[in-house]
Amino acid sequence: MWTAGAGATAEVQEPGGKLRCSSTRHIPVVGVVTEDEEAQGAFKTMDLHRVSNLLEETDKDDLEEKQLKSVKKLVQCYQNGFPLRDLAQIFKILNLCAEKIENQPHFIESALNILKLCGLPFLKKKVSDEITYAEDTANSIALLGELMKIPNSELRIQICKCIVDFYHAEPPKKHITGYQQASSSYKIKMAEVGGLAKTMVQSLALLENQLVEKLWVLKALQHLSTSEVNCTLMMKAQAASGICAHLNDPDPSGQLLFRSSEILWNLLEKSPKEEIIQQLSNLECLLALKEVFKNLFMRGFSHYDRQLRNDILVITTIIAQNPGAPMIECGFTKDLILFATFNEVKSQNPLVKGLKLSNSYEDFELKKLLFNIIVILCKDLPTIQLLIDGKVILALFTYVNKPEKHKIIEWSAAQYEELQLHAIVTLSSVAPLLTEEYMLCQGNAQVLAFLEWCESEDSFFSHGNSFHGTGGRGNKFAQMRYSLRLLRAMVYLEDETINSDLCEKGAIQQLIGVFKNTISKANDKEEVIVLEIQSDILLILSGLCEHHIPRKEIFGTEGVDIILRVMKTDPTKLQTGLGYNVLLFSTLDSIWCCILGCYPSEDYFLEKEGIFLLLDLLALNQKKFCNLILGIMVEFCDNPKTAAHVNAWRGKKDQTAASLLIKLWRKEEKELGVKRDKHGMIIDTKKPLFTSFQEEQKIMPLPANCPTLAVMDVAENIRAKIYAVLGKLDFENLPGLSAEDFVTLCIIHRYLDFKIGEIWNEICEEIKLEKLRPVNTDKKILEVITTASENIGKMVASLQSEMIESQANQDVQNEQKVYTKIQATHKQRELANKSWENFLARTSNAKTLKKAKRLQEKAIESSRYGEHPPNAIFHRTDIKGLNTTVPSGLVVTVESTPARLLGGPLADTDIALKKLPIRGGALQKQFLDYILPS
Repeated sequence: MWTAGAGATAEVQEPGGKLRCSSTRHIPVVGVVTEDEEAQGAFKTMDLHRVSNLLEETDKDDLEEKQLKSVKKLVQCYQNGFPLRDLAQIFKILNLCAEKIENQPHFIESALNILKLCGLPFLKKKVSDEITYAEDTANSIALLGELMKIPNSELRIQICKCIVDFYHAEPPKKHITGYQQASSSYKIKMAEVGGLAKTMVQSLALLENQLVEKLWVLKALQHLSTSEVNCTLMMKAQAASGICAHLNDPDPSGQLLFRSSEILWNLLEKSPKEEIIQQLSNLECLLALKEVFKNLFMRGFSHYDRQLRNDILVITTIIAQNPGAPMIECGFTKDLILFATFNEVKSQNPLVKGLKLSNSYEDFELKKLLFNIIVILCKDLPTIQLLIDGKVILALFTYVNKPEKHKIIEWSAAQYEELQLHAIVTLSSVAPLLTEEYMLCQGNAQVLAFLEWCESEDSFFSHGNSFHGTGGRGNKFAQMRYSLRLLRAMVYLEDETINSDLCEKGAIQQLIGVFKNTISKANDKEEVIVLEIQSDILLILSGLCEHHIPRKEIFGTEGVDIILRVMKTDPTKLQTGLGYNVLLFSTLDSIWCCILGCYPSEDYFLEKEGIFLLLDLLALNQKKFCNLILGIMVEFCDNPKTAAHVNAWRGKKDQTAASLLIKLWRKEEKELGVKRDKHGMIIDTKKPLFTSFQEEQKIMPLPANCPTLAVMDVAENIRAKIYAVLGKLDFENLPGLSAEDFVTLCIIHRYLDFKIGEIWNEICEEIKLEKLRPVNTDKKILEVITTASENIGKMVASLQSEMIESQANQDVQNEQKVYTKIQATHKQRELANKSWENFLARTSNAKTLKKAKRLQEKAIESSRYGEHPPNAIFHRTDIKGLNTTVPSGLVVTVESTPARLLGGPLADTDIALKKLPIRGGALQKQFLDYILPS
């Protein structure tokens, strides 16, 4: 039989074959097996409680020998791994052994042997054991971190090896009958739950001068830091600052730096980045990073050293993003600037004397990383002086040149192209901060000359492999794009010295030429980059021409032509996401800055139907463009020629510009939540323009220099601009408006009065809130103003009612006219039907025909003059004996009779008898004589 384990019950067979269950004490033991079973790997019996109790005893003479023997027996028993159910008891024994090591050194071997077995996979008897014993397992593994406090080198190293084995577990030597291995990730999960990573970080403080042990701990942490949970625990234990501060500690093997940098990388990737950066942003850490980087930069020649150097620089770059990091104070910024520029600007600094970068991949990456960190460092204003001293602008401008093969020695063509693009991007961030150095280096001239080369037809094969080279393979579009970005950054400084210098060097004409060339050279593959180039050109021109009439004149008709070309773009392309939206925004901005205010350009724009194009864009009803277009329209309406163009425009379904503007007004008010009835009439005459936002916000007393809600509303929507445009077009003579439009127009016409009334209402409310009492005169004036404003609202509402009533009456009249017309049509149809019925009756009934004939003759006679003058000759106008009731003459054409019956027009003559019949021939003359008597 099997002896029960911890918490189990034994089944005993009673006489008679019945089974009864008896509880046993909770003693973990292993079953007794035969030699055959032992050969298969089954556990031997062992009382773990007895072992732990024995280790706790202290008062026997030969106790140590017994204790060591019992632990040795335990190790032999569990040589294939520990069952999960016994784990808590085994780790208790391990802890007892470890505590005895300091006074009884012989126990070190026992503790080490147990730890070695901990590296084997844990064993489970049931599938549910992993869940059942999860808490015991987590606590047991957490104990490993606590054991690091015991000052024994062998023990600490073995603990670290045990942790590393969690990630590289070896299978047991023998299969254990009735047991199976726990899942490979079970130990790792339990280590996370038990917080092992945190205690391991804390143990580093105990190993200041013990290099071997420290390296093993770092190796264990390197494995633990592959988990986000462990990284968070390590972050809470200040692992980043603790590890980084000792990067430069002596280590002949080089493992300390490698493992430490790997841990820092994992912490930055798998835990809250901001917190790690904050931990590393101290003087001690940055000094350590600085020294390590300098050593690797100056003395690292192997592939491994260069990779490690680049990793350290990336970590430094991440730390530099924190404005509070003392990069300048520790001298790291100065050294980084020196390392970034020593290749381009000769320096006598001993740090770089004799140094030279190769064209290896690692050195190439280093150069790009150094450019990148300069962009980050320049965001800290105190760095500017260091950038000036380091001649950064001069160094970067060495790349803004046409590439010449005989000068490219350090880098391959592809590498040089990528560095060139990276340098120009860096200039875009640095040059605006160093304008004096930019001008001293003739920056504008160099960029324009480089731009001219980009536009030229010189043979140049761009590789376009890098991030910055995207879209520029086989052409110079990438160089052109970043050159224009640099110019845009400089122009947007609004520094008159820089802008004047650009204009004097012919930048406006050159940029217009570049724009035209991009149109002719572009294809579908480069569409995105070309659109970006065109947008930047228009933005640069806007920055140069704004507020300068002479420059607008230089922009002239050529500039207007490129603007009109963009405005004619197919509207469906605006939804493609390729950049047409940005280009259109840039175009509208250039209209504002480069055309408005220059009358020749305005007239040319109008002549080329530019206003029609603006209104076509406005009719697209895209909210993002409406505000800007209406602003341009307001300014254009100052030109007396504009009104005729606006009134002449027609949109879809013959829509006029006034109707379009009023439609936009209604849409805007609907979005703003303005109260209107179903006809668009004013509901609240006291607050006719109030939006839902204004209703929700309570009026608060504000200083005189702060705009109120009523004032801010003017700038935050397009109603004021619509009012301005319609006002300049004259409210009284707007074509193509419906009754609904006229109702809305009443409100627009009084927009300014309503807005003034709003502001006065706010003044009154603020006076009440501040509990001020105006003097009688002021009080009366406020009442008069408030009443007048309300009366205007009532007057407009009354006018709107009259318009709606008038329109309703007009609609009734129009409906009556249509009804009358329908009625007349029906009557005419009835008369026609009646006439046709009479005709059918006459043709089908001889009596009816004769009767009709008599009535006709009687009517004819009654209409004639009764007395005839003497000697007058009377001529009859009818044919006697003719039985027809229609006016007749000598020739009668019967259209209803088929030709095959009549035989043709000559059938009633003698000629008809002389010819052969065709298609049945003519009828017999006798028959014709019968139906057509003479």
